[in-house]
Amino acid sequence: MAVNLKSVGFALLCVVWMAEGAQAQNCRVSVSQPRVDYGVISREALVEPLSIALSTRRVQLNVLCEEPSVIALRFTGAANGQGFRFGRQGRFNLTLKHALMDGRAVEWTQAHLPAETASGQLLPGQVLVARGAGQRLSAQVEIDTNLPADALHVRNQAVLEGQGSFELVSPAAPRNR
Repeated sequence: MAVNLKSVGFALLCVVWMAEGAQAQNCRVSVSQPRVDYGVISREALVEPLSIALSTRRVQLNVLCEEPSVIALRFTGAANGQGFRFGRQGRFNLTLKHALMDGRAVEWTQAHLPAETASGQLLPGQVLVARGAGQRLSAQVEIDTNLPADALHVRNQAVLEGQGSFELVSPAAPRNR
């Protein structure tokens, strides 16, 4: 069945939100760009692959604390396997890169495995903890988005989006969703 498709729009929306928590009360989180827009993609320009990887986007994440604190982060959004839902069928993944705490490179651990080093990938339900305490954390957030090819089979222009929020949490805080 052939569908005449003029174009399909894609937008990834990341909303910044700070969670309540004992360790996070004296800290503030911000991102350089709370909305990442992939723009309009014309189906005619695409070859028929099984899935489509949209270009990697990057935003800057900053955490500023009034006093040295243990900084733990999670991203909450609708889970889709090892990533977060993008539209009905797609997925986006988030990875923290080039992280610095008070000017020093950050080593990440998972809250439930504090002795092991983590890669910096934010997975659904996972809390990443920066080893050590500090007042200022900065990291580049890489956003990788994939869609199955049939997600582009629509009659008119359609907006696909993924939503979620970064949360500062106490490293011991349970997942609230």
